Amino acid sequence: MDELSLNLLDIVQNSIHANATLITINVIDHQQMNCIGFEVIDNGCGMTDEQVSKVIDPFYTTRTTRTVGFGIPFLQQLADETDGELKLSSVLNSGTKLSLKLKKDNIDVPVMGNLADTLFTIIQANQTIDFYFKYLDDVHEFIFDSKEIKEILDGVDINSPEIILWIKDYIKEGLKNEIT
Repeated sequence: MDELSLNLLDIVQNSIHANATLITINVIDHQQMNCIGFEVIDNGCGMTDEQVSKVIDPFYTTRTTRTVGFGIPFLQQLADETDGELKLSSVLNSGTKLSLKLKKDNIDVPVMGNLADTLFTIIQANQTIDFYFKYLDDVHEFIFDSKEIKEILDGVDINSPEIILWIKDYIKEGLKNEIT
């Protein structure tokens, strides 16, 4: 994929498929630390040690609708090609944590892409899941917590038109300084 935000979307989809009710997304984009990447932590069904060891194989997937799974193998290849690092840990019935860190100055590192639209799409399509999102660069930090917003709304549907438009604007405003 040409954008890290699309890789992030793919990994979050794995968390959703694992029946997570809380997904934490941390994104880092630091010039000074020469680092770009993300971390996704969920409380989904998790994986066994055997599944974790197989997940880098593109011809292994737990899904029944297809026989291949390219998301994590592509991330591993990207990490290998860019002097980066991919870490995956999981506990059955507790959740999974995936972390991708790349050297920002490597010529093969893709751009971040449209992180605001990616995050908005994830939230809008999955209103029953709580998302905690943190973005950090050299001078900027932005946090979005859907659970906190749901508590403030006190029963108002997060996908009602005026609320979802506010969320979209809030995310775009919060990430307006992101480096792409």
